[in-house]
Amino acid sequence: MEAFEILKIAANALNAKKARELNAVKISELTVLTEYFLIATATSSTHVRALADEAEEKLAEAGVHPHHIEGRATGWIVLDYGSVIIHVFSRDQREFYALDKMWSDGEAVPLDTIITEPEGD
Repeated sequence: MEAFEILKIAANALNAKKARELNAVKISELTVLTEYFLIATATSSTHVRALADEAEEKLAEAGVHPHHIEGRATGWIVLDYGSVIIHVFSRDQREFYALDKMWSDGEAVPLDTIITEPEGD
């Protein structure tokens, strides 16, 4: 599956579960690590896990599985899909690690063009 499609599915999954400060950055011109970072903030440790689980579930339904997952018991879960790396943070962890600032030279991806409103909203 193309990286942008993975990004789209994950962004919609996180949005549907009420992720805060959802941000996507295309970094393929800056590093060989990945094409996109998708970054989200959760409101609690339970919400961190719920967001990560939802993204993983929706991508699995599309036939895409992570290469690796880190941080299941922390305030920062990373789901590595190769071309897309999803970061789900607690507020404190997001502020401390400041990935948005660190990768600010990347190309911002306007999520309003790829997120569809959840059914019933």
